[in-house]
Amino acid sequence: MGNGSLIVVGTGYGGSGQVSRETAVAIAGAEKMFFSTADRATTEWIYRTNPGAESLQPFYAHRPDRRKSYVDMVEHILIHVRRGKNVCVAFYGHPGVAVFPAHAVIQRARAEGFAARMLPAISALDCLFADLGLDPTRRGLASFEATDFLIRRRRIDPTVPLVLWQVGALGRVGRSGPINGNRLQILVDALLTGYPEEHQVVIYQAATDPGGQPDIVQVRLDQLPAAGVSAIATLYVPPARDTPVDVVTARRLGIPEGYLTGMAAGRRGPSAHA
Repeated sequence: MGNGSLIVVGTGYGGSGQVSRETAVAIAGAEKMFFSTADRATTEWIYRTNPGAESLQPFYAHRPDRRKSYVDMVEHILIHVRRGKNVCVAFYGHPGVAVFPAHAVIQRARAEGFAARMLPAISALDCLFADLGLDPTRRGLASFEATDFLIRRRRIDPTVPLVLWQVGALGRVGRSGPINGNRLQILVDALLTGYPEEHQVVIYQAATDPGGQPDIVQVRLDQLPAAGVSAIATLYVPPARDTPVDVVTARRLGIPEGYLTGMAAGRRGPSAHA
């Protein structure tokens, strides 16, 4: 096994304020530091913390084939690991969520015998929970990448909150390009099998600037194709109706009758914090 090592971290959103202490230590102590950020404040903080840091942005510039960009990026990072460097790579958000090169470089490094790991971070979903007031323990949560949701014909459950990632990049597998309204209509057609056309959905994008506000746009489902949807937007589809409580099972679990009345009315469910 070589002496090189790899640690992949995330910087969250809204500047460096969401960076964990463990991640900050990893960035400061790296012998070779790479990063891909979404805002200037985080970029400047990384340069202050590790002056030798190198941006990965050139791998994206003027290269429509993202797959080739990712392959080249991974190889470039591994060159320094093979040279025996302690390498750190930072991506905005959570590095394990919709960040193909983060997983790929860890898998390659481990396959070559190097120590490699990932640190957790704040994802867009964590920001969505806070900004939209969504508690996934109340009614559950279904979460899919938008293209995967369509091409695998995922089952729609209109009683459960639904989150669709990268909704503005439908069908753009491995490539960049403009948003295609026709593709959004395909998504709407699929969702209309479980939701009414007037159902209100939310186009969401977490704030990237320090102290900034998230981008939250509520639209009717049937009007989604005409709405402004960025490539990195997330679509939140609230439940259209509730699920009846199985009273027999609830009683077998020993849930008090008074609590059952509230649950049947959709007011609340069992919680460790109740």
